[in-house]
Amino acid sequence: MFLKIDSNINTPIYLQIYQRIHEGIKSGQLKAEQRLPAVRVLASELNVARGTIELAYQLLVSEGLLETKGAKGTFISQTIKNLPINKFKDPEDLYLEEKVSNQSVLVNNRSKRNFSDYTVLAFQLGIPALDAFPQKLWARISAKILRDSHFNLLSYPDVQGLKQLREGLARYLMISRGIDCSPEQIFISFGHRASLQLIAQSLFTAGDTGWFEEPGYHIARDFLQQIGLKLMPISVDDQGINVTQGVEVAPVAKFALVTPTHQSPTNATLTLERRLALLEWANQQGSWIIEDDYDGEFHYQGRPLPALKSLDSQERVIYCGTFSKVLYPALRLSYIVVPSSYHDHFHSTAMIMGNQCPSWQQEITSVFIQEGHFSRHLRKMRHLYHQRRSFLIEAIKIKLSDVFDIELQAGGMHLVVKIINGISAIQFSQSAAYHGLKVEALDDWLINKKESSFLLLGFTNIKDKQEALILCQKLKEINLKLLSSGRSK
Repeated sequence: MFLKIDSNINTPIYLQIYQRIHEGIKSGQLKAEQRLPAVRVLASELNVARGTIELAYQLLVSEGLLETKGAKGTFISQTIKNLPINKFKDPEDLYLEEKVSNQSVLVNNRSKRNFSDYTVLAFQLGIPALDAFPQKLWARISAKILRDSHFNLLSYPDVQGLKQLREGLARYLMISRGIDCSPEQIFISFGHRASLQLIAQSLFTAGDTGWFEEPGYHIARDFLQQIGLKLMPISVDDQGINVTQGVEVAPVAKFALVTPTHQSPTNATLTLERRLALLEWANQQGSWIIEDDYDGEFHYQGRPLPALKSLDSQERVIYCGTFSKVLYPALRLSYIVVPSSYHDHFHSTAMIMGNQCPSWQQEITSVFIQEGHFSRHLRKMRHLYHQRRSFLIEAIKIKLSDVFDIELQAGGMHLVVKIINGISAIQFSQSAAYHGLKVEALDDWLINKKESSFLLLGFTNIKDKQEALILCQKLKEINLKLLSSGRSK
């Protein structure tokens, strides 16, 4: 077959395969109803993982360019006969985007481009290692459940979520996070924002004030502000949120949203002293603590502290968990653990909202947990992330030791680096975006905007040492261009 891939360029291999097939259809080399090589055969031919081929094929199927015919194989769709050439997407549009404003460090006459929603960019935050997800196992469980499903999966889901899944979660939380809860205390939600909405509508009213970490998770920040809550930025240091400051500036706040295991985005762990101080404040004021434990499973040095919820003797903590980081984001499956005394209150709100994840997705996840696949997958991912984190750290030391200082923490899914040559984080992130790299500046995670010198680099999808070195070389070249442009401080 005409497919050729280049492991030395930045474009992911699955996207290269997608592009080559796209180009073959566009040029007429691939005809309607032509059969493509089987996933196994093409993976062997290109010496890549089967999941890589499957992902490329799935993207083309989603666009209507390929169609699967069961055991017969995968074919070029007949619909391409009706598509004019100019209706095809430019494959480059899937990978590049110009995000440079009028004040950007790089200005030229290139046309604007948009990142594809499904493209994982180099250094992108919050995306698990999709290449390591057990896709075939998941598909096999899915097929069995759909094949053997009863009518209960076709009806409206339980307002709290599938009972078997909540039972599995209760066992998991006890063992892994030290949380003693019953399945009745768990509510399944359709993503993290749905969890926050259930909490907000159950406990707060518009105008209520809450502590919010500064810097903090900007998606949660924007959502809470959108639904009418007032957020008071409370500074974060290497010990987590500054509880003393919170008490001083907003002593009667209704809630505090915190990420104690790995603070988002600094990765700092909230110390035991501050955990106890935070609980004491909440107990005295009758306030709520919303604990977002988004990636507590991924700790690489020493033993992680148990969840803050495990210390909650007076039931003031609402624990939030998600499967987006441990499985995959498109699952849209999150959950909260509420105090038993507030179960009925949350239940009545959930009845109105009806934001549950589809039943069959919950069933698949439940079986995945019950059969032991979830715990095995977590062990595998901890080892893999520790390894990929090391790849990036070593590459930075080799290529960028005069540009970055690494602010190393014990866990998380990204690195925090400080730019030490005077270039601002915003300048660097804008230039990196122009070159197809999803490097984030800490500035965007602040309520009180100010210029910083810190960048956030995701490492979960950096597959090997060579890829880490290539990516860091690109960052080095970006740094040199910025310095030569005369726009650095």
